[in-house]
Amino acid sequence: MPESQVTATALGPWPGEDPVEATRIVRGELGSPHLPFLVELPERGVGSDALGRTASLLVDLPVDVQPHGWRIVDRPGKDVMRAKSALSTDINVLADVAGTEESPARDFKVQLRGPLSLATGLHLHSGERALLDYGARRDIAESLAAGVGDFLARVGTAVPGARLVVQIDEPDIAAVLAGTIPTSSGYRTLRAVPGQEVTEAWRLVIDAIRDAGAAETVIAVAEIEAPFERILSSGADGIAVPLKALTSRQWEQLAGAVEAGKSLWAGVVQAGSPGTALPRVQDAVENVWRPWRQLGLPASSLGSIRVTPSEGLAGHTPSSATAVLTRLTQVADGLNQLALG
Repeated sequence: MPESQVTATALGPWPGEDPVEATRIVRGELGSPHLPFLVELPERGVGSDALGRTASLLVDLPVDVQPHGWRIVDRPGKDVMRAKSALSTDINVLADVAGTEESPARDFKVQLRGPLSLATGLHLHSGERALLDYGARRDIAESLAAGVGDFLARVGTAVPGARLVVQIDEPDIAAVLAGTIPTSSGYRTLRAVPGQEVTEAWRLVIDAIRDAGAAETVIAVAEIEAPFERILSSGADGIAVPLKALTSRQWEQLAGAVEAGKSLWAGVVQAGSPGTALPRVQDAVENVWRPWRQLGLPASSLGSIRVTPSEGLAGHTPSSATAVLTRLTQVADGLNQLALG
């Protein structure tokens, strides 16, 4: 459910290879009421990427890295074992860091690659994308749904008492629905996946997440041709989307979602690269407040917003990524001042 005040979080990817430093920074910058998260450190290599990390959660669907990428195989390979080990390390570090805090954050977030983008990134024995095959798509969604419970239980043990929030990342969904995902050869494209199948796959995973005790689930998408209606009909509690190129029609859809009690995770800070100047607080606040006001939404409903970067922060340095988190909390403060009138 939406918070009573605007809060800040980031999308998961983080620079560097040190989970202790990263966890301390994130929890230090995003203490209550904000939303700290389980960091992803792709610079550590294979298995620490978003695809490999989520693939390591799959039940009875072993994977390994082949020349063309992650592939579904007959038995687990060394790469998925590396992914499992890295994730276990990160959860243990989280427990150690959170255990030393006098007043731990009341909420905590994890990220998963969604079932459709997972099917886009995983390959079959033939070398083709799993997205090609209806049965493979179904198996991946079911396997992910079966694996989230144990994952959330382990995270919950590391941060006892915290309210767990799950972000489902679907970076490829517009292309999946449009039929523009290339085949492995690149010579043609895969057929579009029916919209109803997408909704049902999300609902399957979201129901499993809810059954595992998570308090909130959002689906994160790019702003281009974002399927907001499908996200809402899947049972998600909110939508995470960059704001930089939303159309008036998309803003109207988001306004309707907010009025229906859903949360908006607004990608308000263009993080860019380490040398890029961050937007001024007032500019970022205005980029939310202007369309909000134009749509007739009351200032009091701004509490349905979480502010995020427009993308992950893995391309930054730890210091510039930390500066992004600081700016986000400043933007949240600015919006809260408007909400208070």
